[in-house]
Amino acid sequence: MKLLHTVIWAFFVACILAIPLCTALSRFRLAAIFVGIVALEVAVLLLNGMRCPLTDVASRYTSERQANFDIYLPEWLARNNKAIFGTLYVAAVVFLLVRWLGSR
Repeated sequence: MKLLHTVIWAFFVACILAIPLCTALSRFRLAAIFVGIVALEVAVLLLNGMRCPLTDVASRYTSERQANFDIYLPEWLARNNKAIFGTLYVAAVVFLLVRWLGSR
């Protein structure tokens, strides 16, 4: 479960990092696809009380509850994951909107 959660996390981080890269290359449609993929994950988190559903599944198999009990990340990163990558996501979306509107 921990490995699966880490792989899925890495996929979404890659999507977030791809947004400004695609934007810088004027690949606005591709950047928008990545925005949409991450937006779906945000919707899942919102519907689940800002908790990843995989965390709930992993919690059935252990009594551990430190921030990284369910994912292969340093504890500080697991604890601050949503703040760090949420900020990067918002910044990437703003960058995309500014570049896209400026290109019209």
